[in-house]
Amino acid sequence: MTDFSDYDYLLVGHGIAGAVLARELRGRGYRVLVYDDPRPDTASRVAAGLMNPVAGKRFALTWRAQETLPYAVAYYEALAAELGEDFFQASPILKVFGSEQEQQQMLARASANPWEGFVEKIESAPIERAGLLAPFGGAWLRGGGHLRVEWLLNLLARQGRAEGWLREETFSWQHLVSSGTGVAYAPGQLRARQVVCCQGVAALACPHFSWLPLTPNQGAVLDVVVPGLSPNQVLNRGAYVVPAGPEGQFRVGATYRWPPFATEPDDSDRRELAGRLAGLTDLPFEVRGERRAVRPAVRDRRPLLGRHPTLPWLTLFGGFGSKGVSLAPRLAALLAEHLASGAELWPDVTLARYYAHCPS
Repeated sequence: MTDFSDYDYLLVGHGIAGAVLARELRGRGYRVLVYDDPRPDTASRVAAGLMNPVAGKRFALTWRAQETLPYAVAYYEALAAELGEDFFQASPILKVFGSEQEQQQMLARASANPWEGFVEKIESAPIERAGLLAPFGGAWLRGGGHLRVEWLLNLLARQGRAEGWLREETFSWQHLVSSGTGVAYAPGQLRARQVVCCQGVAALACPHFSWLPLTPNQGAVLDVVVPGLSPNQVLNRGAYVVPAGPEGQFRVGATYRWPPFATEPDDSDRRELAGRLAGLTDLPFEVRGERRAVRPAVRDRRPLLGRHPTLPWLTLFGGFGSKGVSLAPRLAALLAEHLASGAELWPDVTLARYYAHCPS
């Protein structure tokens, strides 16, 4: 055991949750090691990275928007400046009305201002922009944006390999052995005070978290080229259309599929998303690719943070569903403070709300 390296935190998973938490903990001076088995089809790498403050047909303000979205925008802007890369855009989102009924529904709610400043303007007349189909108008949203998630993860992984805090290899939960104040992991010749599972839906494969009420769902996203469509905003109506690079590149998504999941490209997903895009633009477009991944959703649609009820050395950071980009920065800081000083977690995210599910 004398040749073992010692760490404060061993993180398993380097999607958006693990990457942000690793940066948070390292920024606080902790010794952190991350294990990640890099695959191209994880939820973080497939995601278009949209941060949307108002969602759904009911135009509801997203959960804890004021506490998470401004924090996330500032976080990604600072990180982009630090790394000298342009992977984040705090661009406006145009939520296009699909009918006069939708338009009137939002106008009726506007006087109560339930959106806390995230709605900048509502247009009830047709919006005349090149290639845009918005005959019933739409609502301009602010305070969100979009993150090129895979770009960022690749940058951080390159940094992690160079600095030695990232190991890109399969992690085996079966080889963890409790050792007094923490655990030992013989395959990696290391000891750690705390292990944090950041594996997304793969947390179900961890024998210590198989009792969690995760309800995974699969989503497909198209890579398209739409020459002439403005990249200066995100479009949203039944699907999002997110700028994804130069020369008219966009990402269109996403579908929701419950088990059993598709394992091969599915024409139904492609037809559905292409149809939604055709409802937003009259410009010709070309589908260049399709990707799908399984989201780590939770039954009550809230993240899962906190310590295992019977293994004090084990913590979970996950269950973000489709909101990982929006929620990870603020919740990583919350969890880091909880682990450091015992600060209270928000009651609607703490793992303790599901302790009764854990076998004794």
